[in-house]
Amino acid sequence: MRAITVREPGGPDVLEWTEVPDPAPGPGEVLIDVAASAVNRADLLQRQGLYPPPKGASDVIGLECSGTIAALGEGVAGWNVGDEVCALLAGGGYAEQVVVPAPQVLPLPAGVDVVTAAALPEVACTVWSNVVMDGRLKLGETFLVHGGAGGIGTHAIQVAKALGATVAVTAGSAERLARCAELGADITVNYRSQDFVAEVGQADVVLDNMGAAYLGRNIDVLAPDGRLMIIGMQGGAKGELPIGKLLTKRAMVMATGLRGRSVESKGAIVAQVREHLWPLVGSGAVRPVVGEVVPMADAARAHRLLDEGDVFGKVLLRRER
Repeated sequence: MRAITVREPGGPDVLEWTEVPDPAPGPGEVLIDVAASAVNRADLLQRQGLYPPPKGASDVIGLECSGTIAALGEGVAGWNVGDEVCALLAGGGYAEQVVVPAPQVLPLPAGVDVVTAAALPEVACTVWSNVVMDGRLKLGETFLVHGGAGGIGTHAIQVAKALGATVAVTAGSAERLARCAELGADITVNYRSQDFVAEVGQADVVLDNMGAAYLGRNIDVLAPDGRLMIIGMQGGAKGELPIGKLLTKRAMVMATGLRGRSVESKGAIVAQVREHLWPLVGSGAVRPVVGEVVPMADAARAHRLLDEGDVFGKVLLRRER
């Protein structure tokens, strides 16, 4: 089969569409004939040699895909060859085929086509696990998401709104904030010219991709019993933690990652997504937001698009037949 390989760590031009060995499903695994994958920030780091795959995972970049089941490994039940699905991956998505543990496979939500579905697994599992399972967002609470115009942000806005929260977002331009408002954001903050603490006041749950740069202000904005969920380090990896403020507010700071979790842990998240979030997608309350669709062989262009930061929503890689 063909897949995107990394010639050497570096910029987007090191990505090449080349022949690699065909994968085969082992016990408990599913082989997917890939229709599309999606580009995530982690992919850019892996391309640069800064985020190696977990032990045993494919060296091919790609944390999610959609497509058709081509073969089933021993012991797999509940799926059939020919089923259209999407899946959460530890790697391997930028390819014509990929093997994935069966617990990480999802059916296509109602009304979502097989290419667009590639935009969902990583953001759905990240948002649901952080905002709902660990962040415990409830009806009537205030939710703040940084990077509201990105893949995670556009999804989180809709999920929080569907759960009955007041939604606040940060983004870098009036146009991007206006589009966030169209998705349901109630409070929009231009991080280039406004202070989100002053604009939001208090938030019960904060979903943060910035890390160190926002740590102090994220704790300032937390309401009593607030929960800060850190999922990225775009603003740095080390910061000072004001423990006194945390004690006063009875606040929680939790940093989580998805890729390195066990199959059992990912499977538990996927099961929750299928039970609780997929009906919201099927009803239209939450919808995939796709900014660009690029041929998979041109993954370098897709990486540039994400790096430039002008895309609203997800960048997809579509396999050309």
